Amino acid sequence: MFRIFNEKEQLVPIKVWLPSVDHLDEMCLRQALNLANLPFAFRHIALMPDTHSGYGMPIGGVLASSEAIIPNAVGVDIGCGMGFVHTNIPANLLRDVTTPQGSLAQSLVGQIMRDVPQGFEHHQKRQRSEFLDRFPVQQLYHYGKSKLPTLEEAYVQIGTLGGGNHFIELQEDEEGYLGIMVHTGSRNFGFKVANHFNQVAKELNMKIGSKIPSEYDLAYLPLGTKEAAGYIEWMNFALEFARHNRAQIMSRVQEIVLDGLKRYAGIKDIQIANEVNAHHNYAAKEHHFGRDVWVHRKGAIRARQGELGIIPGAMGSYSFIVEGLGNPESFHSASHGAGRVMGRKEAVRQFGVDEVLADFKVKKVVLGKRRKVDTAEEYYKAYKNIEDVMAYQADLVRPILKVKTVAVVKG
Repeated sequence: MFRIFNEKEQLVPIKVWLPSVDHLDEMCLRQALNLANLPFAFRHIALMPDTHSGYGMPIGGVLASSEAIIPNAVGVDIGCGMGFVHTNIPANLLRDVTTPQGSLAQSLVGQIMRDVPQGFEHHQKRQRSEFLDRFPVQQLYHYGKSKLPTLEEAYVQIGTLGGGNHFIELQEDEEGYLGIMVHTGSRNFGFKVANHFNQVAKELNMKIGSKIPSEYDLAYLPLGTKEAAGYIEWMNFALEFARHNRAQIMSRVQEIVLDGLKRYAGIKDIQIANEVNAHHNYAAKEHHFGRDVWVHRKGAIRARQGELGIIPGAMGSYSFIVEGLGNPESFHSASHGAGRVMGRKEAVRQFGVDEVLADFKVKKVVLGKRRKVDTAEEYYKAYKNIEDVMAYQADLVRPILKVKTVAVVKG
């Protein structure tokens, strides 16, 4: 970890879990400096080793404040995060067992793609959800209804994967056992919440004469205002929606896997361990350095002492289940993945579909994706090396499980 602090140009320092400033792209550094000049930034800004530029705030960034909350420091995919379960099933069964659809892995991927909507797809029918049934969402609409999502949207979006870098993976650990990993968030539901309150923040900042330049794209809501209270309530609803979205997908995938194992491999039961379901785009009230603050984690996981977390690598690469070390300097945070080294469009320009598919063939990875033309967006060469990222944050987390991709469904 190194520190950036020029007293003439910054209000607070920036702490970066990378070897040197040369590892930061120019835009990421500029955005971090913008954060460091917010008058309500508390103590320091923390950048995780997967950090790269985002909208307003760097991905892999951590900001604490006792005075304001910033919708854009959470992002448009509120509650995006990871779910994981570890099983006692030998992963080689997915490769070795044959079905009428090919290998068991190919059969499972096909069924997952039929049952879990991807991309912009939603369910055609209202889904069952005790969480949505009992949540008093109507009470939230006094903060504005016209641009906020409806409860009916939530019922057809829950249990859907989405697109971009969201995925469902069947994985193999170093001892040969099967793991299941899900990466998704609050879908269009959270997107609407984020955009609505970012606009509310912009209008409020103009009204109160905020000195923060509009080009920072960090419009804020002062804590204690009705606008901040509104965002926090809607954000928390979106966070719970995202958590239940992952849980619902995970439950369905487990059913599909167990059914396939029963039918084609004679396996009657699966034992589950190391269950994790955690966000990496959110804000939460926490206690750090003697003060209650709102910690914004945009592309960062919480890593308290002994807390389990998930740090995925790029598609077809390795991922890690980790245990937090509770480092106070990172506000008990760690990276949320490998971190991009180029944008999605640049990845598609540089790497052809054939190259990615050939790489998967060599690695014996089964890919389930309806739209193949943008496959290179998530190619491992578009990301940092996950092994390096893990080495840079050895003081933040301890790996307890390393898994590699056997099959992946991409939105």
